[in-house]
Amino acid sequence: MNLPSTPRWDNLPFHSLNWELKARFGRKLCKLSLDGGMTCPNRDGTLGTGGCIFCSTGGSGDFASPCQKDLQLQIEQAKALVAGKFHPETSPAYIAYFQSYTNTYAPLDYLKNLFYGAAAHPDIALISIATRPDCLPEPVVELLAEINRIKPVWVELGLQTIHEDTAAFIRRGYKLPIFTDACRRLKEAGLETIVHVILGLPGEDKKRSLETVQYLADHRLGEGIKLQLLHVLKGTDLGQLYLRDPFPLYTMEEYLDLVIDCVERLPPEVVIHRLTGDGPKDILIAPLWSRNKRLVLGSLYKRFKERGTWQGRLHPPIAG
Repeated sequence: MNLPSTPRWDNLPFHSLNWELKARFGRKLCKLSLDGGMTCPNRDGTLGTGGCIFCSTGGSGDFASPCQKDLQLQIEQAKALVAGKFHPETSPAYIAYFQSYTNTYAPLDYLKNLFYGAAAHPDIALISIATRPDCLPEPVVELLAEINRIKPVWVELGLQTIHEDTAAFIRRGYKLPIFTDACRRLKEAGLETIVHVILGLPGEDKKRSLETVQYLADHRLGEGIKLQLLHVLKGTDLGQLYLRDPFPLYTMEEYLDLVIDCVERLPPEVVIHRLTGDGPKDILIAPLWSRNKRLVLGSLYKRFKERGTWQGRLHPPIAG
């Protein structure tokens, strides 16, 4: 992808997902959150039974369309859920986002039927698969590379932090070298990786979060990144811990500054897929300020402008 010669990514100071999609497909794509019907080694007893400490019962797919035996039916139901986002005369295209749990944690034949089925849908322009780096054996990577020759495939990996003590506390279940090796193998197979990083994990201050982002930048790991505010949710072990003994959480102002510091460290070619994230309002314990996503993003863009920040420091401040 050739980056813009003028300092504009949809007039934002970072390489936005919207800009990337328009550059590749000529229009915005709408994401369909899907449930592939899988579980996770952190839940089925292979590594553990409780999942990651922050993970809800929906396996981080609380907004996903429920799993159906007929994938095409599930896609149509997911399309109906987002229909209001488009002008009636617009013919939208979609991202099939397999979001819930670990979406390569199944027999190879099951994965073939699932992902080939998604690629066959005429309205699906791109497939994004959320999984774990320890659930990517070579036959699965080869399968994803095959699908990628039909329609683009993105692989989303939940790193969250590079710090092993925090990783053990949140029960991530794998060591950092497994993540870096998965990124290398995916790249060699021609697949793009989106890395998930959680900001505000217990015991992680600003310095530690920035070390995670700097590690990704220095090692060129991931073509995209999702920066996720830690949400404390009901029904999670993290939620129970917080209610028993509340730990410090970022204020909105602190979080905005941290996000900008993260963006400044990322190379300009890295696509920013997310800057905060959504926590289901009916199960959100804290931070409550995150419920107003419009206010958060509006304040963030204003703060970017005030600080004159551009991703990778290769571009001048926003004019005006």
